[in-house]
Amino acid sequence: MNKDDLATFVSQETDLSKKVAGETIRAVFQGISSALDEGGSVSIMGFGTFKVVERAAREGRNPKTGEKIQIQPYKAVKFTPGQSLKQRVR
Repeated sequence: MNKDDLATFVSQETDLSKKVAGETIRAVFQGISSALDEGGSVSIMGFGTFKVVERAAREGRNPKTGEKIQIQPYKAVKFTPGQSLKQRVR
């Protein structure tokens, strides 16, 4: 499912127009992105939690040459599913 499919689904479930549903979805994603950009986390009860985690520097290998390389530390987004989502997916 892509964002357009999601907008179609939301418009059918809520009787909103597809345009309004798409704008709402974009606003939700922007809110999640803004919170994560500020270093916070976003918890959606029954769905899950998005948070920023720091990945430590580590040694890796170049897959072509096998040469050892140093991978710099970086930030990544982690999603932890909520209990009801875990049960539904099983």
